[in-house]
Formats: sequence, structure tokens, C-alpha cells
Amino acid sequence: MQNLVASIVFGTNAQLTPDGLVNELVPDVHDRAFYRRYRTPTFFKSHYLPRPDYRRVIYLVRDGRDAMVSYFHFLSALNQRKPDFLKMVAMGEGLFPCRWHEHVDAWTQNPFRAAMITIRYESLHENPVPELRRFCEFAGLERSDQFLQQVAEGCSFAAMREREQTMGWSSAAWPKDKAFVRRGKIGSFVDEMPDSVIAEFMRQAQSTLIRAGYHA
Repeated sequence: MQNLVASIVFGTNAQLTPDGLVNELVPDVHDRAFYRRYRTPTFFKSHYLPRPDYRRVIYLVRDGRDAMVSYFHFLSALNQRKPDFLKMVAMGEGLFPCRWHEHVDAWTQNPFRAAMITIRYESLHENPVPELRRFCEFAGLERSDQFLQQVAEGCSFAAMREREQTMGWSSAAWPKDKAFVRRGKIGSFVDEMPDSVIAEFMRQAQSTLIRAGYHA
């Protein structure tokens, strides 16, 4: 999403733009305490729960089962060891800032009444232009469908994997022998999430999953 926003707002070519520059244009609030304001409004990446100073929000939601698979591999690479998948889901061990259903529930409630749109990862993956159009309308940007299609193609998982293989990843904390852009597949939990972990996730999050538009 960071790459999509940088491409739409600043006109960058994601396939040729190092991720360090993307993070400069669309700062990750967890990665840096200071930033340069290149335009107003400035767009930020954040994983935080609702905050009173977050007044305009684009909330990206993904099927929580796939999100947990992705997080499992993220922690495995970052810590150089596999976490306990069941404890991750059951107790939120290693998760930031909380478990999936708690995050989605908090932003669904939107307690500080931020102006907000929700974009589903799956819709963005399968039919990106309408979702990017919604983003533009919310952000007050005028972009053609042809431009948005080019942006979507430049930010595809295949394109991002190729860029990472060519340019590497700028984060000093990320291991050089692990791919940051991994799979991105819809329904990856089916062949990557053990049955016991799925059962625990559904015990906790089934109602939230259904409210978010996913099949149980």
C-alpha cells in the first residue's frame, strides 16, 4: 500500500524506486521519529489502533487467517526462528499492536470518529482500479483509470519481488537472505495454517471475520 500511495501521489515508478525512497515519501511512523513534508496532506503508514490525532484514515483490511500466515513468516525471518503459531493466535504473542480481530474491531468502532474508508486487500488484489479510484476520491486526487492501472501493475507482487531481487531491501534489521515480498496469495492459510491454529483463530475471530465480509 505504501508503494501504491507513493506512485499515485508522487508519480513514482514503483519498479524503479528503492523502498528507502518510498518510505521517505510515505513515512512509516514505526520506522522514524522525524520526516520531511514534501506535500500537504502528507500520507503515513501506521499499524496503530485508533488515536485522536488520526483524523483521516485509509484502513487496509485482509482476511485475518492470511494476515496471520504473513505475520508468522515475517517474525520467522526477522527473529531467525519460527514463533509458536498457536500462541501467536491464541495470546497475541509477538503481535503488534494486538490480535487481528481486536484491531479490526477497534477501527470498525472508530471511537474518535475519523473520516475513514476501508479497502479490502482482496479487492485491491483482484480488481485494483476501482479501489484505487476510491482512494483518490477520498484523498482529493484526480488520476485517470489508465494511470491507476499502470500503478497497479507496477506495484504487483511479481513486480515488487523483482525490484527486491534487483535493489534489495533498505532496512538494516531485515535479513539479507530472506525475501520481504513473499507470496501475497489470497487464501494462503489453506495450505500454510495448521488446523489447530485455524480452529483457535475462528474461536476468537469468526464474528469479526464475517462482519468484515469474509467467509468463515
